[in-house]
Amino acid sequence: MKRGALIAFVFGLALFIALLVYTGAGAILQALEVAGWGLVGIAAFHALPLALDSAGQWYALPHAGEERPRLATTLRARWIAESVNGLLPVAQMGGLFVMARVIAQRGYPGSAAGAGVTVGTTLQMLAQMLFSFVGVLLLISYSGDIGIVLALVLGISLFTAFCVWFYHLQRHGLYQRLAGFLQRLSSGRDWESFSGGAQALDAAVRRVYAQLARVWASFFLYLAGWVVGTGEVWLALHALDIDVSLQDAFLLESLGQAITAMAFIIPGALGVQEGGYVLLCALIGVPADAAIALSLIKRVRQLALGIPGLLSWQLFEGRRLRARTVLPATADPVAKPISDRTPRS
Repeated sequence: MKRGALIAFVFGLALFIALLVYTGAGAILQALEVAGWGLVGIAAFHALPLALDSAGQWYALPHAGEERPRLATTLRARWIAESVNGLLPVAQMGGLFVMARVIAQRGYPGSAAGAGVTVGTTLQMLAQMLFSFVGVLLLISYSGDIGIVLALVLGISLFTAFCVWFYHLQRHGLYQRLAGFLQRLSSGRDWESFSGGAQALDAAVRRVYAQLARVWASFFLYLAGWVVGTGEVWLALHALDIDVSLQDAFLLESLGQAITAMAFIIPGALGVQEGGYVLLCALIGVPADAAIALSLIKRVRQLALGIPGLLSWQLFEGRRLRARTVLPATADPVAKPISDRTPRS
């Protein structure tokens, strides 16, 4: 783990422990005990937003000629990417590279996989920003504290500006610019092959954005995934014997996810996610111990789905490694030389 990631992790861990001490670990454990077997249903429910996000990613991949990835491949790649981002210290970025790799190694062109993941990630972020702004509108009706509203609006606006800037770079040769920067940084190395790959990636990105129907389909599927995720919060709070409306759950999910996204540098947004839920739950009358229990339920769900996801990734990589080291199935160690074989008639 690099020094910056380690510092961020320690900060998040300290914040997490401080919240546990402040709230009372006993009360939190009691709340989790109330949830009981409801945790299983909450983990199973997450399959719905995961499927919608996978479909959104499928539409974001370039589709031309015979280049048509299987939806099952995209679903597995998305599941593995969520597991990597949720459980490993990769600042929410490592999973994207793994997702592109899984898709590409299923016979889909590498440049198309990389371009599709780039576009899909951009569309998902833009969908989240719209989702979050609706949450801010709800917050205005809940709270008279203009400070909280302004802080969230500022944070979401900055994140939206970053998304728009990232989109602009993609439309104007993002990867070729990156290749040129690396070439200037180390002029003594040969970056010709990298530059060729960058050109292919930029061309694939432009091809995706040219298919407007697919872009809009991807965006709305991602938006649907964010909205459906509201059900997870609603189920979790009801499992804790706390009666909330879907509107309350929408507020918590939209703004809670926004706070988590802004803390992407901290692995798993540890401590920040819990603090965000304590702040937001107070607005709708949910006590702090239940707010932290809600966050921990989300983390239990991450573990329940993430550990199998990481195992699936390792199995996938293991099969690829064995395929490189084992003789091809068509190889026949006792086959006769070509000159000795009977020619076909």
